[in-house]
This record gives sequence, C-alpha cells and structure tokens, in this order.
Amino acid sequence: MDLEKYFNRINYRGTHTKLDLDTLTEIFQHHIRAIPFENLSIHCGETIGLNVEATYDKIVLKKRGGWCMENNHLLSWVLKTMGYDITLLGANIYISTDDTYSPTMSHLLIRALINGKSYIVDAGFGASYQMWQPIELVSGKAYPQMPGIFFLTEIDGVWYLDKERRKQQLTNPSFSQSSLIEKHEYKKIYSFTLVARVVEEFLDISTHLQIAPDSLFTNKSICTLQLSDGLRALIGWTLCEIKYNYKENVDLMEFTTVKDEDMENTLKEKFKITLENKLIPVNNKMNIVRYTI
Repeated sequence: MDLEKYFNRINYRGTHTKLDLDTLTEIFQHHIRAIPFENLSIHCGETIGLNVEATYDKIVLKKRGGWCMENNHLLSWVLKTMGYDITLLGANIYISTDDTYSPTMSHLLIRALINGKSYIVDAGFGASYQMWQPIELVSGKAYPQMPGIFFLTEIDGVWYLDKERRKQQLTNPSFSQSSLIEKHEYKKIYSFTLVARVVEEFLDISTHLQIAPDSLFTNKSICTLQLSDGLRALIGWTLCEIKYNYKENVDLMEFTTVKDEDMENTLKEKFKITLENKLIPVNNKMNIVRYTI
C-alpha cells in the first residue's frame, strides 16, 4: 500500500510530516469530499471484508467508496503510517424507534491524540450526520460545523454524540417522506467508550449487516458524498443535493428520481464511481432498523 496513491486519490497536496490538528483536519476533509460513504457492494453481489489491503484496493485503486468499517479503517492506516497516535473505537448506534442505543457495537471510529488532547475522527457516518472536522473529547461542549451543531456528552465513562440541524427547505414537497429528511431538529447519533478496539472485533457485525433482513444496509442502497458547501446522496432511486445554510439557518434540499437506465451515469457523474458489477437499487421502507450505520 502506498500513501502517495491515497493522497492522490483524495487530491491532497499538503504536508505529510507536520502531525498537527490542522494537517489532520485537512486530510480528513479531503477524504470525505473524495471518497463516498456507500454500501453498493451489498447490492452488486459483492462481499465487504475488513482486510485493510482489500479496502485500499477497493477505495484507492478502484476509486470506490465504503461504509464506516472501510472508510475509518483505511483512514486509521493512513494516520498511523504518517505517525499520528491513533486508536480504534467502537460505537453503538442510537435506534430512534426504540429510543435507546443498540446493544451491539456496530460502528468503527478513530481517536487521535495530538499534543495531549484527544479528538474523535469519523469519516464513515455519511449523509448529513457526517462531521466535517475532528471533534475534541470535551464533555458538554457544542461544536458548530457546516452540517450543523455537534454535541459531546460524557456520563460515567460513556460518551454520547448528538447533532442539531438547521431548518430544511424542499424544492419538491412530493419528497417530504424521504428517509433523507431528518424528522427532528435534534438527533442522537451514537454512544461510545474509550476502550481500544481492533478491527477483528467487527467481523461478526460486518457479516450480519450485509445479510440481516432488519439491517439498514440490506434494505437501502446508499451512496453519499460531502461537498464543499453541502451534501449529495443517492438512496435507492432518490437523488438529493443539499446546500447547507443557503440562507440563514436553512438548508436547501433538491430531490430528483433517477431512472434505472441513468443509474450508471449518475454514479459516474455525481459520485465518480464506476461499478464492476450491476447494481440493483433498493429503498425499502422499514419500521424498525436494529442495526444502522
């Protein structure tokens, strides 16, 4: 694996040796704007593995995207190879239908230690819940970012990440029931502890998420990409482009429907993705999602 090829993949031309927060933030932002969060492999008859070499081949050489276990595993390899002090962490996703956090650790994220301060680095949540900057581990603090305001709270050794969004304005009200529209202004995202993890701990849940009938990932084909001023997302056949803060405290959401015959070109033009196998788009409505991103 080659760091230079990764940096070319994300169009990063900055320093490789200055291991400070600014460098980390710049690499992180290049990553989320070049590499989509996507689960299309599941809907192309492919298996998603956790081998970092295979992930590198998929994302860097084949110019694909990936879900949390791929994006953050690859990014952790990059940061560790550069010399950053990083640790893998595991999170439990909030299940809004049950008003609780999943008992299963299903989300991989990164903790980075810089000059004695700890930061959460998460390039693998996608859609409008994707942070745009590393978040310092300070309980009770608000972190305004372009996607909205993130909050970290620590209670008895467990950390909670939440987000508050702006108001949403739709250009096409017929899409008002889309899963891309956040139903509440304040959203709980996930909980985590600072216990160091290894990627092998996610093998079982990774397999489960790819085959379980109650998994978000088997019920929806997802591809999202962060832009310089917003977000682009394709869920099933629904394409949404969001412009953050297009006017004061309002995000503009523009929806269109992609035809099957246009799916390949849409992925190429909007997400710079070319698939090797045929995609079968899916967007099932679900009452309960036990395991999510």
